[in-house]
Amino acid sequence: MEYTAIIPARGGSKGIPGKNIKEINGKPLISWSIQQALSCKKIKDVYVSTDALDIQNIALKYGAKSPFLRPKELSDDKSSTESAILHFIDWCEKENIKLENIILIQATSPFRYPSSLLTAIQLFESNNADSLVTVTKTHKFIWKNPSNPCASYDLYQRPRRQDIRPEDAIYFENGSFYITKLDVYKNYKNRLGGKIVMHEMSHEESFEIDDLVDFQVTELMMNEYGMSNDS
Repeated sequence: MEYTAIIPARGGSKGIPGKNIKEINGKPLISWSIQQALSCKKIKDVYVSTDALDIQNIALKYGAKSPFLRPKELSDDKSSTESAILHFIDWCEKENIKLENIILIQATSPFRYPSSLLTAIQLFESNNADSLVTVTKTHKFIWKNPSNPCASYDLYQRPRRQDIRPEDAIYFENGSFYITKLDVYKNYKNRLGGKIVMHEMSHEESFEIDDLVDFQVTELMMNEYGMSNDS
């Protein structure tokens, strides 16, 4: 099976201007995801889809392919990630580039262990899955709907952490990456569909950068776990 990685990275970030190329631990944020994908032996090609020339130049510098600039109408605040992926698929078809399985990698999740992508691919293949979502287990009790509060556990039999059965564990979607068969995008216009499997990742890999505090925390973790700018 063949795998193509695609990293969407638009230039217009309101929260942190230039977020995708802001330096973290000595390298542009997006470069971490590019190099992690390039180091995975199962990934054939790594592409960056962007509307910004400065991001495109950095993507090329770190070894990704970035052969086009994404249209502005697919790169504003209201544009979905799926719209960028579908645009990439259309471009590949026009260029007669074969796609089989697409790995959507989020540039804002730079902390991944070297084995994470390969382990997920192996899980995807061994389960004959159509799509894969990365998740992290949480021991927090989840509540929803403030107007009519509802908890994820029995209020009158509050479970102890060590007593929670594996099938009752709660996981959250961490957004690090997704693996999806081409047909799922074709049929559902979505990154998840068909038979879905969950790939569990560690707590430290679940951090997603949205603000400056996230940058600082993630950088501290990268230093703690030995992710240097020459790794």
